[in-house]
Parts: sequence; structure tokens; C-alpha cells
Amino acid sequence: MSRIPVAILGPTGYTGLELIELILSHPTLSVGWLGSARENPPSIVAEFPRLAGRLAGMAPTMCAAIDHDAIAASCRLAFLCLPHEAAMHHAPALLARGVKVVDLSAAYRLKDPAVYAKAYGHAHTDGANLRHAVYGLPELAREQIRGASLVANPGCYPTAAALALVPLLRAGLIRPESIIVNAASGASGAGREAKPHLTMVEAGDNYSAYGIGNHRHQPEIEQTLRISGGAAGSRVLFVPHLLPIARGILETIYAEPITAATATSDVQAVFKSAYASEPFVVVRDEAPTLRDVQRTNMVHLNARVVGGRVILVAAEDNLTKGASGQAIQNANLMLGLPETAGLLAG
Repeated sequence: MSRIPVAILGPTGYTGLELIELILSHPTLSVGWLGSARENPPSIVAEFPRLAGRLAGMAPTMCAAIDHDAIAASCRLAFLCLPHEAAMHHAPALLARGVKVVDLSAAYRLKDPAVYAKAYGHAHTDGANLRHAVYGLPELAREQIRGASLVANPGCYPTAAALALVPLLRAGLIRPESIIVNAASGASGAGREAKPHLTMVEAGDNYSAYGIGNHRHQPEIEQTLRISGGAAGSRVLFVPHLLPIARGILETIYAEPITAATATSDVQAVFKSAYASEPFVVVRDEAPTLRDVQRTNMVHLNARVVGGRVILVAAEDNLTKGASGQAIQNANLMLGLPETAGLLAG
């Protein structure tokens, strides 16, 4: 099979690097364009020396200016690893030229422009494409993704939360207004831009909460629970934390059961039924750890009932299933490829 060239716009961040590395081992995709908004587009090898000697025939070594016509002439799909506002500028131009788009920003995740504006502090400028964008969580929207031209890649925290909560909401086992998501992520989740609180001096040997109750991922989680979980009254208290590690997310989620008779076997049975045929979700009999999922596209889940509360533990890699791996999963579906291509050995 001949390779399918794809573009990566904004390749010099952590999600861009992760995409390049995943595509290097993909059986069908290749990188046809690395598009940078910098005044002087950089060498991707100078930016990431770990790529030296690995790109021959699979990706250019130099980034180029973002040229919509040139991208459309050479690539069938583009990954946007751009700021939200930049994504809303480039996505319409690429879509108009017949290029499919997987957007890794939050530009097309929230369906209500007013909710988006409140969460991100600026107006949404592409309502026409927002209306037909598909939220790209394959385990919940696989068939819609197959036919999509624009997929909004979910946020890292919302991915784990949705996969843990939606099956239990659909089964009517937990109260949708009772949910607390206590989550912790490695520092790569904050991006590659230098920030004082992410230095080793500040973040190393430390653990901190941030965005308590007002993090921009909270409305995304609630939207998914309402739409995919069928729980119109879903309310979530979301408390994220910064871990002094590079990558990985662990979420401990608390909810009240509908009935006092709910047992661990009940919630685990719902998980096992929901994910029996899912290649990237593993239901565990014990709580997972970050090492179980780092540098994989897997989500590991465990559920139990303790002290009259349902306690869920979800683990994922924020750069893989929480970002670039899930973007590859979505691209595979959009291009008619096996969903697991480039993401599972063999």
C-alpha cells in the first residue's frame, strides 16, 4: 500500500513531536508537510535532536510556512497542533480545499460558542465548522468519526473522565450531579513553552492543585457526560493537579450510587461489558498506575464501591491517548485505515 501523506501544523510542541514519532512507526501514514507559523520556520531535527537520522522518506527535516494550497496539493489530512485561535483560522481554509482536519486544540470541542468564550476568554470565530465538527472519542463516537471531515480531538483530562463515567451513567448506576474528578497530570500537559511554575526548581519534588472548579476542561467533561452519557443533569467538580513527572494522567473519580445495593461487581461488570471489544481500554481488577500506560495509547480502568461511594480510577498517557495517539486513532478512522494502525504492535 502506498503511503498517505499528512500535514502537522505546529510541530514544535510536545504533541507535534509525539505525532511525528507515532507516524514514523505507522504502516501507512507519512509526514508530507511540517507547517510552522514562526517567521523563520525551524529545522525539526534542530528542534528535537532525537529525530536525527530517523526521518528519511517519512518526514521533511525542515519546517515550512503554512501554505494551504501546497498542503492541499500534497496531503489528505492535517493535524493542527496550534493555539485555539490559530486553529480556527487554518481549519476552514484546509477544509475548503478538501483536506480532512484533526484539531488537537480546544477550538471545536465545545458545541456552545458562549460556553467556549467563557472557558477560553475569546469569541469563537468559526461557527459554521463548529456545527459539524465531531468530538473525536472513538470509543463513544466511532461511526461519526468515520464520516467526518473535521474532528475535535478531546482534551487529555476529559478523555479519561468520559471513558470512566459514561458507561456507568448509561447504565443508571451513579447520580450525575454527584461527580468529583480528582486528577493529576505530568508537566507536559502544560505545553512546551517555558513557564516558571514548571521548572524543576518549582515543580520538582512538589505536588500542587490548580484551576479548582474553573478549569477549562470542566465544561468539556460535563458536555460529554450529557451527550454521550445521556445524563442531562451532569455536574462535575473537577480538581486537577500537577505531578512532578514528564507524562501521564491518573484520575480518581467519586460518585454516589443510585441505590445503596450497588456493589463493586456491578460497576466492574458494566465496565467489562462496555469495553469488551475495545482495543485501547483495559478493565483492571486493581487500580492502575501511571507506569502501566505511559507511552501507550491505552486507558486502564478500575471501579469499586467503598463506604457507599463509587470510586473509579483511570490512567492514561496525556500525550498519547490524551492527545497525539488519539489523533492518530481518529485519522485512521477518517482515512478508512485499521483503527489500531501504528498504535498497537503487530
